[in-house]
Amino acid sequence: MSALVEQVTTELGQLQLPRQELARGVDALRTLGLDPYLRQVPEQGGLTLLPQAVQQLAPGHDTTGLSQALGLDTEASEADLQREIWLALLATPLQQSFPSFAELAAAVRMRVNIVHAARKTALAFQTSVAERPAGLWTYARETGFTVQPGCSLIDALERATQPERSGQLYDFSCYRATEYVILLAIAQEAKLHHPALYARLQLQSERRAVMSGRFHDVFLRELGSTEAPLPPAYYVPGDRVWFRNPDPASSDVSGYEGSWVFYLGQGLFCNFWKRDQPFTLRSKCVEIYHWRDAVYLDAEGEPRIDEARVTEHVQRTLSDARATEAVLATMLRLRDPARQYLDGGCIDRTRESPRWVCPGSSDIQLPDA
Repeated sequence: MSALVEQVTTELGQLQLPRQELARGVDALRTLGLDPYLRQVPEQGGLTLLPQAVQQLAPGHDTTGLSQALGLDTEASEADLQREIWLALLATPLQQSFPSFAELAAAVRMRVNIVHAARKTALAFQTSVAERPAGLWTYARETGFTVQPGCSLIDALERATQPERSGQLYDFSCYRATEYVILLAIAQEAKLHHPALYARLQLQSERRAVMSGRFHDVFLRELGSTEAPLPPAYYVPGDRVWFRNPDPASSDVSGYEGSWVFYLGQGLFCNFWKRDQPFTLRSKCVEIYHWRDAVYLDAEGEPRIDEARVTEHVQRTLSDARATEAVLATMLRLRDPARQYLDGGCIDRTRESPRWVCPGSSDIQLPDA
C-alpha cells in the first residue's frame, strides 16, 4: 500500500468495559477460540490484541488481510464472520468504551446483520428516480418515504433492498441504501433484545423518514476524526465507509460525488450495482479514479458518466501493475476536507457504525416516536 503523507493514528487502542464485566468479554472470545490473541488490561477494563497478534493479523492497522491470515471463510461460516469482527475491533487504534458487555455483544451482532444485508442488497441506478415497493411504502414531500401503518418495518426494508424478497430492483441512491441496511440491522437487533425500541422505530418509520444528516446524528457513531484520522486500511466488517471522488469535474456529475459502501470483511466492500462483484480497496480506488475519464454531456447538456468507458479504463489499469500503483499513489491518500480539492485522495478519515441499542443504555433518540 502506498504511504500516506498525512499523520494517522497508529497506536493500538482498547475495547473498554466496566471492570466487573471484563470476564464476560474474555469468555465470549474464548468461545470463538480467540483467547490466544487476546491481551487483557484489567486495571482499565481493557481488551486488545497481543503485540505479536497485531503483527500477524493487522500489521500497521491493516485489517484487510485478517481473514486470509487465519484462513477464515466469513461467507460460509457466521462464526468466522464473528471472529473477524471481534479481532478487527480488538485491533482498534483508538479507545472504544462500551457501557456494558451487552452493548459490545449487540454491536457485534448488528455488524453481522449489516454484512448479511449488504451482501443481499442490489439497486437499480437512476439518480433522478426514487421508488419503493408498493403497498409497503408511501411518499409525501413533507415526510419522505414512510412505512404503511400495519406493515412490518423489517419486511419493508428487506423488500426495498433485497430483490429476492421483492422480485425486482428499486431505484434509489447508494447513500439511502446504506441508511436502510443500517436501520434494518438495528431493527433486527431491537426486535429480539429491546422490543420497546423496536416499537419506537416502527412508529418513527410510519410517521417521518429520518434521512441524511439527521440519520447520522440519530443512529450512528463515528470513529476517528479530521484531526485524528484512522489508518487507511483499518476496517471492521459492518463499517459504513465513504470513498470520495477527488476529481472536481467528475464529482459534479449527480451520483458520482463519491461512493457509500459497507466493509464486508475478507478485504471486500459491497457493490450495490453488481453485488456478485464486490470491490477490494484497490479496485474501488481505481474505479473512482477513472470516473474522470468517462464524463460526457447528454442530449440536454447535463454531465453524465459512461460506465462502459469506466469499466474499460479499470480493466486496462488493473492489468498493468505500474499503472495501478500510479493510480493508488493518488487515491490511497486521505481525502481533503469537504468542498476542497487539493492533493487528497479518496480515503475517508472516519468509519461509522450503529449507536447503542440495549435497554438502559441505548442512546438512540428518535425525533417523532
